Amino acid sequence: MTNSILVLGGARSGKSRHAEALVMAEPGPWRYVATGRAWDAEMEARIALHRAQRCAGWETIEAPVDLVSVLHGVQPVLVDCLTLWLTNLILDERHIERETEALLDTLRNRSALTVLVGNEVGLGIVPENALARRFRDEAGVLHQKLAHEARRVLFVAAGCALEMK
Repeated sequence: MTNSILVLGGARSGKSRHAEALVMAEPGPWRYVATGRAWDAEMEARIALHRAQRCAGWETIEAPVDLVSVLHGVQPVLVDCLTLWLTNLILDERHIERETEALLDTLRNRSALTVLVGNEVGLGIVPENALARRFRDEAGVLHQKLAHEARRVLFVAAGCALEMK
């Protein structure tokens, strides 16, 4: 994963905007891999806002579960976001460890820049239900595995990026 950057942060921290800028520093065209699913009207509005704010030059691919299959090619890629992808894996009852290993294998073989965005959810209180605790724990493990192999890791808060690795 010599050309991968992991960008973590909380909700509305500016991590997606920062990640887009990292990708756009590379020659285009750029691929935007969106993992979110529009479960309700509010999520539909969020997705529409993200699309509207993105400048021209992006090829958008929706990959809520099958992330590995869209990471081919030589153009720079932004994956937004890992925690929505993880949510989809959990809800679809997919094998998370196997999916994570497949993602890591694919990233190890990519030569083009890959920027991965994830929500840091482990800084808050312990969730009150088992599903939320599982999600928090799985997200932490996923981020640790990716951070271990990524070339760079950034933490974004209030629109400011802190270089962690």
